[in-house]
Order: sequence, then structure tokens, then C-alpha cells
Amino acid sequence: MLTILGFAMIATFLVLIMLKKMSPIAALVLIPALFCVFVGKGAHLGDYVLEGVTSLAPTAAMLMFAIVYFGVMIDVGLFDPIVRGILRFCKADPMRIVVGTAVLAAIVSLDGDGSTTFMITVSAMYPLYKRLGMSLVVMTGVAATANGVMNTLPWGGPTARAATALKLDASEIFVPMIPALAVGLLAVFLLSYVLGLRERKRLGVLTLDEAIEKEQESETVLVGAGAGGGKGGKAALKKPTGGAGSGTDAEPGEGKEADETEDVAFQGLDPNRPTLRPKLYWFNAGLTLALLTAMIMELLPIPVLFLLGAALALTVNFPHMPDQKARIAAHADNVLNVSGMVFAAAVFTGVLQGTGMVDSMAKWLVDTIPDAMGPQMGLVTGLLSLPLTYFMSNDGFYFGVLPVLAEAGAAHGVSPLEIARASLAGQALHMSSPLVPAVYVLVGMAKVEFGDHTRFTVKWAALTSLVVLASGILFGII
Repeated sequence: MLTILGFAMIATFLVLIMLKKMSPIAALVLIPALFCVFVGKGAHLGDYVLEGVTSLAPTAAMLMFAIVYFGVMIDVGLFDPIVRGILRFCKADPMRIVVGTAVLAAIVSLDGDGSTTFMITVSAMYPLYKRLGMSLVVMTGVAATANGVMNTLPWGGPTARAATALKLDASEIFVPMIPALAVGLLAVFLLSYVLGLRERKRLGVLTLDEAIEKEQESETVLVGAGAGGGKGGKAALKKPTGGAGSGTDAEPGEGKEADETEDVAFQGLDPNRPTLRPKLYWFNAGLTLALLTAMIMELLPIPVLFLLGAALALTVNFPHMPDQKARIAAHADNVLNVSGMVFAAAVFTGVLQGTGMVDSMAKWLVDTIPDAMGPQMGLVTGLLSLPLTYFMSNDGFYFGVLPVLAEAGAAHGVSPLEIARASLAGQALHMSSPLVPAVYVLVGMAKVEFGDHTRFTVKWAALTSLVVLASGILFGII
């Protein structure tokens, strides 16, 4: 009964948010509360919620201060060179912009933190998508999938959890998986190329100057999920005819850097904004590098590091109290949205864990595996990692389900190392799970509905996970 109710609760949640019948925060709170009553444990709802909040409080604190920290870094101009570099590569070509999104997300993911990756990626790419009328769900989908593959780094979380749960060395799990993960990352780049070609076909290739001119013309057509928000209230492009029109004196690709930067400035990265601190650039770069290094080396808990980093960044860059208050207020909306979503997710995870639904679902799934599949437990684990890491937290999967799968595999001669490696296959899909706090940073900053992101991303992320799994089997790693 718990198994049925658990799956029903998850399905109800996903259907309601994908159909936009409820907001994610309301669905994360009300649906588990209702199912808690159905299970007959409504009297314990408070305990379950408090346990969930307690477990996710450090994550919420980390996100709050990380948003403030990286928001300040964006304000003072730390990432402006990244934006200019991306602009030079992209040249207002939708295909290049989508590929650039994947590359940027993969590079920034080296720090092991999804929230950081999404904040930097969206802050750099959002102005381009918005100005050219590109689909914003393409940006969120590509960024989330690229980060999911890179999330398997030993300091990213899943590999360390698998090693801890099965008492293995993290390097023995991760290093042999590198070829399979590299193929998965190539698959993400190929996906971004294909999606970029689709956007190019839909929009054509226009320079940013031409996009601005089209905005001022009377005969325009709004395009895509990314259309909106310009100075005149809309970002519009002429229907594509396969290429750029004329309308500018400069040749395409020549003398565009200043124009491109000015256009991005129009969207919030103004090269003359008063918050810029060019004289403190190297201090801010060094502080960010030190913060990420300390995070990777685990010198202090991540929430503490970001708390200290945010306080130091505010104090040095904005020594006057009114300026500090203004910067905090500027990012308060993002902080409130994301932290609120995390605490709402705590209700969902608290009820899943407290009522025993997670344990019941995991046991049912393991019990349904036929004995004949025993020698193929690596493949089974990899396939199960897709839905299980999507519908439950990494902690729940790696500490609750993985040991059971490893024990079943050992009974058929499959080593725990193979099981651990196979368990990493589902991470590309996991990063778009409604139980991952970082995904709310992504959709919140990109101004994308979570349901739209889910509908677009799940199929591509699942395909990427299957590519990683198939590569692991082909290379004899799993």
C-alpha cells in the first residue's frame, strides 16, 4: 500500500506542476501533506516536516548566501569577460549560443556545485537568449544536462555517496568511468548542436544590431518561449528566411564586440553600471578562486564558506551600509524564491522518508528484479538509477537502495565496484529532479516555469543517461 501511495504522490505532483494546475511550492507542500493523511500518519506530519527541514536547512543556507555572493560578483563585473568571450564565439548565431551554453555549463561544473554553475551560466547566457528571442527552456535543459554529467565528479556528491555507502574508494569508482562520462558529455554537446540548429532554422542568423532594428519595425513576429522583455516591452525578430538581412553598415562579424556588449548591457550587464568595481577585479577573482578551492578541499562546510564569502565580498566592494543594503535587496527576490522552494521540498522529502514510502518503493523495485537478471545487476542498477534518482534524493538512493542492489549483485558474482559505477548513469536526469534544490535556481533565474523545463528536458536527459550507461557497458566498465 505504501508503495502505491508513494508512486501516486510523485505522479500527482509531476502531473499538476507540468499542467500548471499548481505552483511548485504549493504542490511540494500540499500534496505530501494530503498523502500523509491518506497513509494514516497525519498526526506525525509536523515531525516529518521538521526532519525534512532540518536535513535541508544547510542546503537552503548555502543557496541563500551563494546567490548573494555570485549576485554581488555579477554586479561588480567579475563575469563580464566571460560574457564578452561567449559573445565573440556566439556572434548572435543561435546554434553557437546553445553550444556555448553547454560548454560554459560543463566548465563551470568543475567546481562541483550545481547552484554555482547555473547562476554563472544563466547570468552569462540569458541576455543573448532574451534578445534574440530564443527558447529559454533550451538554455535550462542544456545547462542542467551538462551539469548532470559533470555532477559525477568525486567532489560533486554522487560518487562520494556511492563510495561511502559501499565502503569503496571514490577514485576506484570514478576514474574507470571517465571514458563513459566523456562520451556522455560529447552527447550533450551533440544535443546542444542539434537543438541549436533547430533554433537557427526557426530564427535565422541575425546580428544583434539587426535584432534591435527588427524590434523597431512595425511588421514583426514574436517567436519562441524566449520572446519578451525588451526596452519596448518585447524582443521580436522578423520571420527567418535562412540568414541575416542587411540593415547595418558593418560587415557581419566585424566590429561587433562593442555592439554585442552594449546589447547585453541593455539586458542588465551594463558596462557602465555604477556597481562595477574594476579596481577590485583581481581581489574578487582571487576571492572566488579561494572560495571554490576551499569548497573542493572541504576546508569548511559549504554554507559557512558562502556565508563568509558573501560577507567579505559585500564589505570590501560596498563599504558603505546603504550600498550593502541595496545589493542585498537587489537579490532578495531570488533568495526568497529559491530558499522557499527548498523548504517546500523539505516537506515532500520529509513525508516520503518519514512514512516509509521511499523504503517501500525501493524494496518493491528490487523484489521485482527476476533471478535471471542477477548476473546483469550492473545493467539493472544503471537502468534503475534513472527513475530512482529522479524520484528521490541522492541520499535516499545511494544510502537506501544502492546497498540492497550491491548485495543482490554480489550474490550473482557482480562486484560492488560495477554496481557503484552503474549507479552514476542516472545523474544527467537527476539534475532536473524536483527534489534537487539547484534546479530551482536555474529555472528561477531563467524565468522559466518548472513544468516547461521538465517537459522539455526529461527526454533529453534520460537519453544522455542511457548513452553513459551504454558506453560503460561497451567499454567493459560496468
